[in-house]
Amino acid sequence: MSAALSTAPNPFLTRLAHRTPIVADGPMGTRLAELGLPAGDAPERWVLEPAGEAAVRAVHRAYREAGAQILLTNTFGANPTRLALHGLAGRLDEINRTGAQVARREAGGEVVVAGSMGPTGEFLAPLGTLSFADAVEGFARQASALAAGGVDVLWVETMADLEEARAAIEGARQGAPGLPVVVTLAFGAGGATLMGVRPAEAIAVLGDLGVSAVGANCGTGSAEAERALARMHATFPALPLVGKPNAGVPHMDHDVAVYPETPADLAAAAGRMWAAGAAVVGVCCGGSPEHVRAIAAAQAGRADHGHGTLGPIAPMMPSS
Repeated sequence: MSAALSTAPNPFLTRLAHRTPIVADGPMGTRLAELGLPAGDAPERWVLEPAGEAAVRAVHRAYREAGAQILLTNTFGANPTRLALHGLAGRLDEINRTGAQVARREAGGEVVVAGSMGPTGEFLAPLGTLSFADAVEGFARQASALAAGGVDVLWVETMADLEEARAAIEGARQGAPGLPVVVTLAFGAGGATLMGVRPAEAIAVLGDLGVSAVGANCGTGSAEAERALARMHATFPALPLVGKPNAGVPHMDHDVAVYPETPADLAAAAGRMWAAGAAVVGVCCGGSPEHVRAIAAAQAGRADHGHGTLGPIAPMMPSS
């Protein structure tokens, strides 16, 4: 049954409504590189090969076994503009549908599957050549294929431009009108995205568009994510928040990127983000199953000490 026609309760919205802290997974691309993804290859395409599918499934499985309650699909760059860079624009439907199906198989019945939708990598007009309408059309195609593959929620992430975020939301609504939408932005050390968007502005705009949650991912680490979520919560306290920061700013050690924030660091940050009103906490670049396991342990610790529920939030149903 299609997302638009299903009358079953949406598992992501159900989790939000329970008002208990939710654990999201960690990064996909860096983990695939460790498992043999050829340099320069598109991580999204690798799922179409037996070895690649096995690697993607192993990453999903490791996060699920570590305690993740949300798995993001391996489709971050699976929009027409990004896939065209690898000569893969004609396989958009196949890549997104397969990525969703692979995550669905590893998630089982208890874990939420989120369809990852990243930015196009292009400036929208008038700064660039990509029109708003073309961006919407591309995101709609991606959303439709992800829905066909069985995702529970569309997860628009690492955005820097509110116009592109708005295009992704509109595309998600056109391609999969029955699914909730989450949007997270990447905030830098100065407290703004690369396009100058600040947390309070972001949640004011996106909250009015009826998304189910807003938040911060990637960026410069957990401290900046905490600050961003605090500003968002102060601006729009009723909207559920998501924190999925990088494990700090990496430094190079013998050509290897080393991220400074340990699993214990992320667990402590998760506790602070949940206490400040975040609904979902995970980790982005530099994270690992060990980071997710530590976050899950922090979640369990909050429940053991009588802090198992969040403040009042009101999950929003997707607009028709």
